Amino acid sequence: MKKILALIFLISSFAHAQYTVNATMSPTIDTDWVILYKIEGASQRFIQNSKIKIDTISVQGKKQALGSFSFTLPENTKIGSYRITYNLENAGFVDFIFNKEDVSFGFNPKYANQTVTFTTSKENMVYKSYLDKNSKAQETLDSIQVAALQSPDLNLKKKYKKALNKVNEIQKNYLEASNGMYVQPFIKASLRNNPPEILETPEKYMSNMIDTFFDNIDFNNETLLNSSFLTSRITDYVFYINYSEDKETQQNLFKKSVDTVLSKINNVTYKKDVIEFLVTQFETSMNLELIDYLFETHYNKLPANLQDKKFKEGKKALFAAEIGRIAPDFSWKEDGKVLTLSKLKDAENYLLIFWSTTCSHCLHEIPLVYKYLKENKKVKVIAFSLEKDAFGWNSYKKTLPNWHHVLGLNKWQNKTARTYNIVSTPSYFILDANKKIIAKPELLKDVKQFFTEK
Repeated sequence: MKKILALIFLISSFAHAQYTVNATMSPTIDTDWVILYKIEGASQRFIQNSKIKIDTISVQGKKQALGSFSFTLPENTKIGSYRITYNLENAGFVDFIFNKEDVSFGFNPKYANQTVTFTTSKENMVYKSYLDKNSKAQETLDSIQVAALQSPDLNLKKKYKKALNKVNEIQKNYLEASNGMYVQPFIKASLRNNPPEILETPEKYMSNMIDTFFDNIDFNNETLLNSSFLTSRITDYVFYINYSEDKETQQNLFKKSVDTVLSKINNVTYKKDVIEFLVTQFETSMNLELIDYLFETHYNKLPANLQDKKFKEGKKALFAAEIGRIAPDFSWKEDGKVLTLSKLKDAENYLLIFWSTTCSHCLHEIPLVYKYLKENKKVKVIAFSLEKDAFGWNSYKKTLPNWHHVLGLNKWQNKTARTYNIVSTPSYFILDANKKIIAKPELLKDVKQFFTEK
């Protein structure tokens, strides 16, 4: 009997020593798997994956596919913010809080954040309810402010005050309801610092928005640090709140907003993560000026043991041959002399072409380039030929006199070709007299257009 009781106790203990995360999605998506991550700073750590099970249900007499999946979490799973990713190409995901309780929810994968509904987990139910009500109340308040800006003659002061009281009431109620809960720091940080009265001009409105954006956010709070909350707010502030149609002004706004964000972060590990996150964001728009600014002004000033040399070198190599950069240097032998790209002084512009005698398209196009630029004394061509050996190149280069000819052995594995990220031939780079890359034409017609318009 004692053994049976002990076994029952053991089974019972095991049953309560783990937690489940169950979810359903409708409609289904074209993938079989979902991935669970734990959010840590501005990055995420893989936890496990799960296969999506497809069922067919009847909704108002019509058959509808329903996807479901689940995760089993051990008792020692850390409390915190988690993310389920279900569409890697389009960055589809759902975030939730885990605080030692089962979690269940449903969502439409096309509009996950707007449609997610939690049916189990007090933490997530309270927070989602708050977000829905606060968002609606804030939207009403903002619409009154916008209406006042558009029609200054309207008397909307009382309406604004009523809407503001509603926002504050929701905040007060949910702060009380979340007392002692893990989600309370999110609720505290979500409240906008709304002005007590309607602001009279768009300039004052935007100024207030920018100046008070982070007033209710504690950048030292561990709960916020280990979630997507801060990263989301940083993204809004840097890329959406501070905006100008003028390119130069926008660059200055980017720098100012980056400085503001990073000045608020005391945790150097998190600061490193945020800088790397911002670098990758500016990478998508090829904003080399801001990437350089982030490295030179902020990343390089982090403690040496925190800096990721591989990350820095990778980004440096990735953008080494982009427009605005000084062309990566290389040397070659020509007529018994050693020439170096950076030291050439025989033209106002240079056309650097990566080509190959084994490329049929090159053999058609290179003679056309030669014919087009033959009489142009202001442009010098540097023909960098990617070859396995020098045999064909030695004879072919004689048909292209007055060009600089460079032999690049090892073809695609050639060190210079890799530095310039060459993946096809011919590849064109137009340089100024100082060897700065000023254009990267894709086709010969683009090369012609550049020099015709110049």
